[in-house]
Amino acid sequence: MLNMLSQLRWWKTLFTRNRYSHKQIPDLTGKVAIVTGANTGLGYATTVALAARGAHVFLACRSQERAMDAIEKAKNEIKKKYPNAPEPKLEFLELDLNDMRNSRESARNFLSRNLPLHILVCNSGIMMTPFKLSADGIEQQFAVNHVGHFIFATALVDKLKESQPSRLVVLSSMGHESTVAGGIDFDTLNDETKSSAMSRYGRSKLANILFTKALARRLEKEKVYVNVAHPGYVATELARHIGASFGAIVDRITQVMTNMMAMKPEVGALTQLYLATSPEIETLDIRGRYFIPIANEIRPTAYSYDENLQEKLWTFTEDLVKEKIGA
Repeated sequence: MLNMLSQLRWWKTLFTRNRYSHKQIPDLTGKVAIVTGANTGLGYATTVALAARGAHVFLACRSQERAMDAIEKAKNEIKKKYPNAPEPKLEFLELDLNDMRNSRESARNFLSRNLPLHILVCNSGIMMTPFKLSADGIEQQFAVNHVGHFIFATALVDKLKESQPSRLVVLSSMGHESTVAGGIDFDTLNDETKSSAMSRYGRSKLANILFTKALARRLEKEKVYVNVAHPGYVATELARHIGASFGAIVDRITQVMTNMMAMKPEVGALTQLYLATSPEIETLDIRGRYFIPIANEIRPTAYSYDENLQEKLWTFTEDLVKEKIGA
């Protein structure tokens, strides 16, 4: 957080109007989008906003039941809020980011539909959970927040290229500033004694930024615009594991602060919606950049700019995938 507070750009955001609004989202008729973790919180708000402008949106979620409930809720909300909107096109796409094979199979299932892909929002995530390994034996926050999305997104990159101009938005957090020493401790990733719930979360969020910058560099000659967002302090389910990691008192304090200070998801989603839909992204050729509420660019930590670390993470993740589920 000290990195963010040290920047004049951040302080200016406290005294400037939001740089993006729902009214500025252009017509998305004919566009196809995928939003991970779309059944609740920021993902749900993003889904509603995209579908209300005509996009065909796939809700990439683990639970079909929760996704279908969200689809019905979204359809009703769109009809109420946007009476002139077209009939919403919303579909469920099974995606379990905790499972590497499922992450790859989910992308393949989408590709089998032979549809274009114009917008991919890697929104889903978990925060400060108690130490646990994923289905593939990887520290869970790193597995869900980074590895699952790495597999899913890279499997869809060719489709994004075919459909260009297109967008890929990754959600990170200012929590990336609280990562472990060295940024990513590749050799002790699964060692519970070498990290805390907070530093494990920070590590996974730094990985999101490193991945974004590495992918943006690989796509610099394409009209595929890859950027990363910190959505801000938003009232979502993300903090539901705070009590298990830090105790009931901290959990209660977090709940009170959230009720007093947090943005509603429809406001918090505006930064990722800016990156996913604003014509400015293409006209200004915005790539591999980090944005905070609402649609303001600042610099992430120095670790984020380390190209050697970016490439080491990319290779490490590729090798991990090959080891666990094959090429």
